[in-house]
Amino acid sequence: MVQPGTPAPSGSSGPASSPVWPGPSAGAERAPVGGTAEGAGSAGPRDARQDGPAEPELTGRQRLGQGIWPPRITRAQLIVALLLFGLGFGLAVQVASNSDSDSALRGARQEDLVRILDELDGRTQRLEDEKQGLEKQRQELENSSNQAAEARRQTAEKEKQLGILAGTVAAQGPGITISVGDPKGTVQSDMLLDAIQELRAAGAEAIQVNGVRVVANTFVSDSGKSVDVDGNKINAPYRFKVIGKPQDLEPALNIPGGVVQTLEKEQATVTVERSDKIVVDALRAAKRPDYARSSSQ
Repeated sequence: MVQPGTPAPSGSSGPASSPVWPGPSAGAERAPVGGTAEGAGSAGPRDARQDGPAEPELTGRQRLGQGIWPPRITRAQLIVALLLFGLGFGLAVQVASNSDSDSALRGARQEDLVRILDELDGRTQRLEDEKQGLEKQRQELENSSNQAAEARRQTAEKEKQLGILAGTVAAQGPGITISVGDPKGTVQSDMLLDAIQELRAAGAEAIQVNGVRVVANTFVSDSGKSVDVDGNKINAPYRFKVIGKPQDLEPALNIPGGVVQTLEKEQATVTVERSDKIVVDALRAAKRPDYARSSSQ
């Protein structure tokens, strides 16, 4: 048997055996195949581990901690923090005050709670009564305002109506026109006055004769060959403008023995025409009475 480390004896038969060497010594290094010792010393995985222990890799939580600490506070963040602090402080004070009130009520006696409820009910009732009173006052003011406006409207309307009757306001409406021709000069003032009275009885509301407004105190008189109406001399042909219902006015003049037949007997010509719009624009000056005064207070 060949001992390890002992050369084989010369002259032995069989193929030549390579000497078997022991493993590398403690201080020896084996060069890598295809490279030198210097090449082996270049940066490699094994040599890097031999240079020194590598730093351990950081976890996500550790990186987050390094990012937020130490803190980097900006001016805007400081202002926001102060505002939030003030808001939180105010809320805390409010909650504390409410808690004090609640605790005070919780600690009150039953008689005190009943008294507080009675006072609240009484205050609520007084406020409700005051509200109803104000609502009633508002309605009264609105009603009085509406009544005043309606009274003013009615007064203005009444003033117009009285003005039409008094002859101080112009008027228009349906009616008739009457033309009386007097070629012989036989028409007298009493005939014209009869025509005016007949028209009034038939419902005439406004009458005008030759530019003179006929009113309640109108008088007609003879003045030579002409006629005076309220001191105004008028001559033929006599032209009447009458506002009223034509269906009532015209028949009133044409009744047997009436105005038309009387004038025609005196050889006067009478023409009556209906119209949907008659304008009576002759006006009388408003006269203030000397002695009469209104009796209304």
